[in-house]
Amino acid sequence: MAKPFHLLEVFMQDPTLIETCIARRQQLASQLAPGIVIIPTGQEIIRNADTTYPFRFDSSFYYLTGFTEPDAVFVQIIGEQKTENILFCRPKDEEREIWDGFRFGPAAAANTFGFDAAYSLEELDSKMVELLKNQPRIYYPLAKEMRWDRQINRWLSSVRALVRTGITAPNTVVDIRSELDEMRLIKDRFEAGILRKAGSINAQAHIRAMQFTQPGQFEYQVEAEILHDYYRQGSRFPAYSSIVAGGANACVLHYGENNGQLRDGDLLLIDAGCEVQGYASDITRTFPVNGKFSGEQKAVYEITLAAQYAALEQCRAGSTWNAPHDAATRVLAQGMLDLGLLKGSLTEVLETESYRQFYMHRTGHWMGLDVHDVGAYKVGGQWRELKPGMVMTVEPGFYIRPAANVPKAFENIGIRIEDDVMITETGHENLTASCPKTVAEIEATMAAGH
Repeated sequence: MAKPFHLLEVFMQDPTLIETCIARRQQLASQLAPGIVIIPTGQEIIRNADTTYPFRFDSSFYYLTGFTEPDAVFVQIIGEQKTENILFCRPKDEEREIWDGFRFGPAAAANTFGFDAAYSLEELDSKMVELLKNQPRIYYPLAKEMRWDRQINRWLSSVRALVRTGITAPNTVVDIRSELDEMRLIKDRFEAGILRKAGSINAQAHIRAMQFTQPGQFEYQVEAEILHDYYRQGSRFPAYSSIVAGGANACVLHYGENNGQLRDGDLLLIDAGCEVQGYASDITRTFPVNGKFSGEQKAVYEITLAAQYAALEQCRAGSTWNAPHDAATRVLAQGMLDLGLLKGSLTEVLETESYRQFYMHRTGHWMGLDVHDVGAYKVGGQWRELKPGMVMTVEPGFYIRPAANVPKAFENIGIRIEDDVMITETGHENLTASCPKTVAEIEATMAAGH
């Protein structure tokens, strides 16, 4: 009889996954004072009627457990002498498995994922009251989900009701995200390998889109080619909803309809990313629908690309988070002056931020298990220093909406160029470098596909 497929088989192609998660749990415990850690994952959400959205686990929960099923809770009890790791998950249920697919159940989950104990989610309330007794503090994602805030409060009330029996209740609640976010910010070797794979898959999908695109197609048809290539290469899900924006739509930063028809002479901006074993890739490329940049399009594109190169030069250990943005903004602002879109000096444009008419967003964000990944951008009020293992996007843009100071030939040109980089000891590694981005590379890639 054929073995039922389970998503975990995709995630566990690298046998070091569980070992890595166990090591992370040990690291977390070593950084915390005695207490109890409580981290729930997500639940299935109804889309309509009795149909659910595709389930995606909570990233921090997965980071520590490797467990991909919904309706589970990770508990870590940190004592003075030892630490115990516990999982609560759905019970084994053969009838539900007929309808919904494989479940590990507590016994198999404990054995597979290296927990000291595992219990059915049905036991969560009674067990948690026992586990919370005499604990000095609780660590959990405070105020992330109101239903869990209420649940924690109910458990605390039950423990406090036992005070006359000599039981004490936790008197401190700490948001665990401050600790976990810093751990997740620095990627380990296991994560680096997955992120490289995601970047490679995504780059190939963007190349496929370039070679497929022609005037007359609809944006969603190009999107379908990208998704097809993700699935073909082994990425089961996109990391976020793709932006496939032709012509004026490219000037809408979070455009998502993807239903416009592509016109000869327009540019097409694609911001799309795949997810591999939970980790994201995030690439943006902009290219001409007909395969050839016009003079004005090329001028704006070259400025944007120069801005990205300037930002990439600042992506190195010892630099600060904001250095790439400052470098890109300076190049873009000068380009706006050179094209006659703005007046005055470069200093005036930067000081007044008049460049924001055409460039209104930041130049990047952290990336990892979440495409906009966790991690503070400032520490002690100062932009944080870049360190090896940090992964970030570098994505300057240039968006020219119709306005009184905009010549008609430049109207509705929207360009963004985005790559994913990992900070290294010697500089950075561009995880998406195989995706064409110079004018010559793009035109040659498109010509080869037509």
